[in-house]
Parts: sequence; C-alpha cells; structure tokens
Amino acid sequence: MAHSIQLAGISGSLRKGSFNTALLHAVESLLPGNMKMNILSIADIPLYNADFDLPAAAERPAPVARFREGLAQVDAVLIVSPEYNYSIPGGLKNAIDWASRGEDSPLLGKPVAVMGATQGLWGTVRMHLAFHPVFQFLNMKPLFRPEILVARAKDKFDAELRLTDEPTIRLIHKHLKAFNDHILHAKMQATTPTPQA
Repeated sequence: MAHSIQLAGISGSLRKGSFNTALLHAVESLLPGNMKMNILSIADIPLYNADFDLPAAAERPAPVARFREGLAQVDAVLIVSPEYNYSIPGGLKNAIDWASRGEDSPLLGKPVAVMGATQGLWGTVRMHLAFHPVFQFLNMKPLFRPEILVARAKDKFDAELRLTDEPTIRLIHKHLKAFNDHILHAKMQATTPTPQA
C-alpha cells in the first residue's frame, strides 16, 4: 500500500499567464494517487521586516502566518519558479525568508524539489543553483535528479497554458516517482533512532 504524501506547491511567479504557474498545475494533475498538493500563494506576503516578526511583534502578518502554517502541514515542498538575473525571484526569496525564521521554521529538514520553465534556452538552471545554499542553511533535503528544466516554454504549452510536450510529461512522471521515494526515505531516516556509541 502506497504511503500518503502531502505536498506544498509554490510558484515563484506572480505573473498572470505564467508558464511556471502552469507547470505547477500540470504537475498537480500528474500526481500519483498517494500524493496530494496544496498550492500556496506568495502574492500577499509583505517584504520581510524583523520589526513585524517574532519576537519583536506579538504576531506575524496574516499572509505570512497562513504561508507558514501551510508549509507546516505538509511532508515536502515543490517550488516551480522562473529565473531572474541568474537567481531566485525576489518575491519567492522573500517568502522563503519569512518561512525560514525561528527555531519553529516549517522548512527545517523538509524534502524539497525545484522545477522551472523559461522561454530561453537554459531552463532556469542558475535559479536551481542559487537555491543550494538556502537549502543547506535550512538543512532541507533537495532532490537533484531528475531535473525539470523546461526551456522554450512557449513550445511546450498550448494557448490555454496546458502542458502538451510529451517528453516533459514523461520526465515529470519520472521526477514524481523519484520525489516520492526521496520523501519516504527522508521520513524513514527521521524516525530511525540514532545508534549510541
């Protein structure tokens, strides 16, 4: 019997008609039966300001609290994002910064996967690389292979932003199988007692 897995899906793009948001929805439609996804919005999250974070403030801004709670309720995180200036889009990095704060950060130690789509040729590879130190700091468990780097995105989606490229769809199926195994392995490690010397 397959173990149930709950994912948080995050699009790093705020743009209407985003290929990355479309890719996130395509992944959601391709999830195996044991996986469910809750897509979390970063659109209303304010710029990080420690004056409005704990312990300086009595409580965090409501959009931040909702975002953190959504992350706390899942087994793993899937980020689907464009690449801006060879790096992580500002709005997405800001949301991650809010979620990373405190010893109760809902990101600490979580399995994570990153995908990206672009109309260019490089498929957001530098955005992927920019996340590596972030994941290292948070002790997250990234899935590195297989990579989903969707280049020339306008040729992979139809006019209604439905993913139609069969090689990409097959690669997503392969990725989700690997992510499923990666998450279960992380869960098993978390519940295995550490041997005593």
